[in-house]
Amino acid sequence: MGCGWLGWPLAKSFISGGYQVHGSTTSEEKLSPLEKDGIVPFLISFHEDRLEGDISGFLQDIALLVVNIPPKLRNSSKENYVKKIELLHREIKRNTVNKIIFVSSTSVYGEIEGEVTEETIPQPATESGKQLLAAEKIFFEDKQLQTTIIRFGGLIGPNRHPVTMLSGRENLSNGNAPINLIHLEDCIGIIRAIFDNSWWNEVLNGVYPHHPSKRRYYTEQAEKRDLQAPDYKEDTAQKGKIVVPKVLQTVKNYKFTTTL
Repeated sequence: MGCGWLGWPLAKSFISGGYQVHGSTTSEEKLSPLEKDGIVPFLISFHEDRLEGDISGFLQDIALLVVNIPPKLRNSSKENYVKKIELLHREIKRNTVNKIIFVSSTSVYGEIEGEVTEETIPQPATESGKQLLAAEKIFFEDKQLQTTIIRFGGLIGPNRHPVTMLSGRENLSNGNAPINLIHLEDCIGIIRAIFDNSWWNEVLNGVYPHHPSKRRYYTEQAEKRDLQAPDYKEDTAQKGKIVVPKVLQTVKNYKFTTTL
């Protein structure tokens, strides 16, 4: 559900493993390219009061549903994301699918400082984080479903890296704060591992276990790309949180494959 930057290559990964994959998009222009990649495409869009598209066909005979619909709450957009997820949940209950992977974000932890694990009680500070946490609960508290929540850090990979937006910016704050990022290949690897190993009814932090400061990391990344490095204010305080993928590393023995 949601064939975007992550969902599309994830679908192709499952297809390469011999699975039939249904993929949803809100863009009619994507239907043909999705089909060419072997994905059975569905034009589906959620609104706060209705759902448009063949959701029953999309959910038919599905062994696993990956919900990868990020909230649109930046800038002037003020959608009620929770209502959209409630609509999806209602449709799921009308069908036979009962295994769900819900793609969430480390933003649910808010501005907690220090080390954060899956045992940390979320304290979302942004509207996006608050609505994501509420959406997580819709699935996780339904005991008729087998749901695993994965809270990804900042996503990086092909044509996507924060340094391209930070390059040349000046007087940035929190230069000593640690990064919490994850590469696309590990996003796919973790989701595949959840399904392949039946890691159900879990909450997982999907963050690469390497946390240099923003100043150090983004300066190095800018130099690698021949970009102007971002400029951070002088600040001796060590602020921010380190999101630890404790369950993946110490319980599931997942091996991260792609460095940052």
